[in-house]
Amino acid sequence: MLRYSILRLITIISVLGLPTASLADQKITVFAAASLTNALNEISAEYENEKSPKIQNSFSASSALAKQIENGAPADIFISADSKWMDYLQDKKRINVQSRTNLLSNRLVLIAPKGQGFKAQIDKSSSLASAFTGKLCTGEVESVPVGIYAKQSLITLGWWDAIKSRVVGAQDVRAALNFVERGECAAGIVYETDAKLSDKVEIVAVFPDDSHEPIVYPLALVEGAQPNARSFIDYLGSDKAKSIFVKFGFTPINK
Repeated sequence: MLRYSILRLITIISVLGLPTASLADQKITVFAAASLTNALNEISAEYENEKSPKIQNSFSASSALAKQIENGAPADIFISADSKWMDYLQDKKRINVQSRTNLLSNRLVLIAPKGQGFKAQIDKSSSLASAFTGKLCTGEVESVPVGIYAKQSLITLGWWDAIKSRVVGAQDVRAALNFVERGECAAGIVYETDAKLSDKVEIVAVFPDDSHEPIVYPLALVEGAQPNARSFIDYLGSDKAKSIFVKFGFTPINK
C-alpha cells in the first residue's frame, strides 16, 4: 500500500509538471576562463550568501571550455577570455545570442621570477630576445587567449621571429604563471590580474593596448541553460560584483 502511494505521488508530480527539487537545490554551472578564478569564486560566495541556488565554477582555458560545451558539457554560463571562443560557440549555435555581453577587460604584462627581473623596452626599436636568456612562457599561442594576445603583441613589436623558438605554450594562463614562479621560464606573458596575485613574480613591463586585440571577457548563457542562471548573470553586473572584479585588477565594461 505504501509503495502504491509513493508511486501515485510521483505520477501526480510528473503529470502536473511539478519539480521534484526546488530551484534553490539546482546548482548553476559556470564555465569560466582560468584568469577569473579568484574573483569569480569570491563573487560566487557573495551571491550564495544573498541568494540561491549554489554556483559551481569550472575554470580552464577558454579554448578547452568552449570545446567541452560544444560536445555537450552541462554548463549554464560561459565566460571567455576573448571573443574568438565565444564566436566559435555562437557559430555552433551553442549559446543564447541575446544574452551575450562583454563583462570585463584586462591588460597584458611581461613578467619574470621575483628578483630576476630584467630591463625591457616595449617598442620596435628594442629586442626582447636579447633582454634575457631562457624560455618565455605564455598560453598556447594558437588557441589559448593569453597566448593569442601575446603572439599578436610580439608580431606587432617585430619580436616574434627572434623569440618564437623559445616560447613555451601552456594550457592556460595560470599554468604559464606557475612556470615562471618556479623559475622554469625566465620570462612570461600573462594578464596583469594574474601577475598581481603572485608574490613569486614581478612585472617587467606592460604591453601597449594597441599591440594586440582588445582583451575582453564576453559572457553568455549556454543553450538549454536552466532559467535561474539568468539571475547570476545579472548579479555579475551588480555594483558588488564590479567592486570585487576591480579589487582583482579587472576593468568592468559598463552595460
